[in-house]
Formats: sequence, structure tokens, C-alpha cells
Amino acid sequence: MTPNTTTAAIAPTATVELLVGIFRDVLRLPELTAETDFYEAGGDSLTAFQITGRLQELLGADVPVSLVFAYPTPRELAEVVDADYGTA
Repeated sequence: MTPNTTTAAIAPTATVELLVGIFRDVLRLPELTAETDFYEAGGDSLTAFQITGRLQELLGADVPVSLVFAYPTPRELAEVVDADYGTA
């Protein structure tokens, strides 16, 4: 992404939409967006494990919980998931 590109201009991928749904459900925030920060939304280690657990079920791959902490928005996490595990 170039510095002048806004994330609003980027179309959401299936993985982004999937992660937004998972984050919304786990964090109980129906208004959560692809840009919502996990920490600012009240996320903690338990919810991070819930997110990766759901991803593991859907992808059939071991997704480290550390990824949620390192990439705290659904959009950021989706980029890593797509790169490392393929598109969901």
C-alpha cells in the first residue's frame, strides 16, 4: 500500500469480511469494522484465543494467537492470514 492510499479505498476480501464477523461475534460489537483495533475494542488474551480458534477451525491450520496481537485489526490480520494460509 502506498502512503497516500487510504484503507477505505481498498475493497474488503473474503478473509477481511470473515474476520470482521469473527471479531464482532467474539468481542460482541456489531458495529466493529475492518479498521477496529482489537485492543481498543476491549480484546484480551481470552478473546484472542477465541479468534484464532475459529480461524483454525475454518482454515484447518494452526494460527498462532500472537498474530492477533501483532496485527490487531481484521484488515491487518487478514493480510497475514491470506499470505501465510491462503485466502479463507
